[in-house]
Amino acid sequence: MNVIQGVGFVAELIRSSKRKTAAIKIQKGEVFVMVPEGLALAAIESLVAKKSRWIKEKLAIQQQIMTIKPKAFVAGESFSYLDKSHPLKIVAGRYPVIKLHQDELVVSVRDVAADNTPVIKQLLIKWYKLRAESELTDKTLRYAAIIGVKPTSVTIKAFKARWGSCSITGGIQYNWRIIIAPDRIVNYVVIHELCHILHHNHSPAFWKAVERYCHDYRDCGAWLKMNGVRLEI
Repeated sequence: MNVIQGVGFVAELIRSSKRKTAAIKIQKGEVFVMVPEGLALAAIESLVAKKSRWIKEKLAIQQQIMTIKPKAFVAGESFSYLDKSHPLKIVAGRYPVIKLHQDELVVSVRDVAADNTPVIKQLLIKWYKLRAESELTDKTLRYAAIIGVKPTSVTIKAFKARWGSCSITGGIQYNWRIIIAPDRIVNYVVIHELCHILHHNHSPAFWKAVERYCHDYRDCGAWLKMNGVRLEI
């Protein structure tokens, strides 16, 4: 038997005499179950069943990645910031600058007829990072007072696989890209990291603290899992 039938997916079974443990890999929308040569089929099917939810989440995320249309950085294209979408407006100017004016992201470039993609992209990233630093610092201080904790610092980073972190000393770091998400998702991430000052783990006590200040934290976490790949410039 070369395949395992899951609920809503099919996994290719790969046996190897060199493997000592079982592993599941999701690659380009396909599921691979790599197991030791002599592992019983019942044990493999049990593993796939236990990991079924995780597998389907990963498949959904990869499907989104494969269907995401890259930004073109052209006039009229929309860029999200908290709960609003702002159309891009490109104008001629003496210096390359960007500003938010009447709900439009107005970018000035020297020559509107030229390919300004790299310049516009960098201006947008800089704008988002500055907004993230200001907005996330304000939210952190506001929620810290509500929760009753005192973060030692707030910094903005460019993480590849996380939205925030909290050091053992109470230093909070955020991925600047979270500012592209809806406001309630940003609030959830802020609350999540601040609650780590109370509980530096993901214990039941930690999640109880998160729920106290973010009642829909489960929905927010699920939203990030499904839509996090879209928070890109």
